[in-house]
Amino acid sequence: MAPATRGCYHHSMRAILPILAAAVALSACSPKFNWRDYRSSDAPYAVLFPAKPSLQTRAVDLDGQQVRMTMAAAEIDGTMFAVGSAELADAARAQAAVDAMKTAMLRNIGSTTATEKARDGEMDVEAHGASSGRALQLHGRFLARGKHVFQAVVIGPDQGVDAEQVDMFLRSLKVN
Repeated sequence: MAPATRGCYHHSMRAILPILAAAVALSACSPKFNWRDYRSSDAPYAVLFPAKPSLQTRAVDLDGQQVRMTMAAAEIDGTMFAVGSAELADAARAQAAVDAMKTAMLRNIGSTTATEKARDGEMDVEAHGASSGRALQLHGRFLARGKHVFQAVVIGPDQGVDAEQVDMFLRSLKVN
């Protein structure tokens, strides 16, 4: 009886080996979108990025307000996923700053058409334009909470941005 058991065991292992090899090969491939939780250390927000984001901080003018904006961004196949945040001196000027952020982003892509939807104090924007001879699309969410202003944007080739990935990114933005 022992030899028959051994034969079944070896037969089962031979059948499983190709499955295990395929599983190992698939696990070695890195996914195109490797979604990860990101929590800002200098602004009250969290978001899912499709890859490890890089950070950059620089001085910007938002409707006459000089602020330091921090941008966290990740790029996948020519599509940029980014969140910019800044803290204002005066919360009463937050909406003007948000409008300036939106206008600057639309100008950056040479927007020719834009659709805007306001909801719950946030502005969602979809725009098309071109920069350096390249057709682009932008999907963004612009908002303010107290003294903080935020922009979450996805910018990429006009026909190359996946709506599901845009939705995943923008919906994941949580501002405290």
